[in-house]
Amino acid sequence: MTRNAAPATTSSSTRGAPAATPASRPQTVLWTALAIVYVVWGSTYLAIRVVVETMPPFLSAAIRFLTAGLLLVGIVAWRFGPAALRIDRRRLASAVLVGLLLLLGGNGLVVLAETRIPSGLAALLVASVPLWVIVLRSLFGDRPRAATFAGVLLGFSGLVVLTLPGSSGTVRLAGIVAVLAAALLWSIGSFLSSRLPMPANPFTASAYEMLAGGLGDLGLGLVRGEHLHLGAVSTNSWLALAYLVVFGSLVAFSAFAWLLQNAPLSLVATYAYVNPVVAVGLGWLILSEAVTWPIALGGAVVVAGVFVVVNTESAAKRAHVPKDEGPVTQ
Repeated sequence: MTRNAAPATTSSSTRGAPAATPASRPQTVLWTALAIVYVVWGSTYLAIRVVVETMPPFLSAAIRFLTAGLLLVGIVAWRFGPAALRIDRRRLASAVLVGLLLLLGGNGLVVLAETRIPSGLAALLVASVPLWVIVLRSLFGDRPRAATFAGVLLGFSGLVVLTLPGSSGTVRLAGIVAVLAAALLWSIGSFLSSRLPMPANPFTASAYEMLAGGLGDLGLGLVRGEHLHLGAVSTNSWLALAYLVVFGSLVAFSAFAWLLQNAPLSLVATYAYVNPVVAVGLGWLILSEAVTWPIALGGAVVVAGVFVVVNTESAAKRAHVPKDEGPVTQ
């Protein structure tokens, strides 16, 4: 979970080894971590769709994030020591607020929406998060490059295609509105996380965010009158939920955190436009979700807009990692 030490120098006993061997190992780790972020985060939309087939949306999200949060608390205490979990009230309040925006407002609404719309369409709409972040930055005095604004306009034109009446088949408008609201709330949470006092350890911050978001999902689920009937939950839903906890919330996030410390930002940020492509492909392949021409066209335009935004911003900020464009941890 921390930055890897530099590879040891080659001793005299290994002079006969190929020269590329020392460098090949870090490259293998890098591309393995990147593949995990690409595939696992892209597949979370499919897993969510399977979960909500037999489980209520907000209660299932609560189980996921409370379980993952408690596991992450244990991991932080084991890896960094119990002192890493001690934070002041201001940082705790910030983590709670960000967690509610990201995991109750953002992820929770996506889970709710996937009871009404295909997983691939949800992923394409969520891909607009980097576009909303640029809008928020502009409203608060930042002046992104002209190319960034061009990418935002291009991406939003793709959203228009995706949300036109009848363009996405027979899906419910309420599901589309829920995902767009989720993307906006996730963007606000991401934006605030770079401007509020947050725990220095990103894993500590994520643990508290998951616990806050999980409790928020639990509360909203109970207010909505959701009930979890264990006998009605399918094996597939349980397996999908376990996948979300272990791989979606722990493994992929750890891989992403490692990448932020060890890989170029321009490479890491490619997840933003690879994930929706993976999600659409898996939804089509496994769940037989229809990919209509408007979905294909609108999705391609959104991904192209995000591509322009991410690459333009990465070129301008290679010296540091902009937290307000962090991961959409589904």
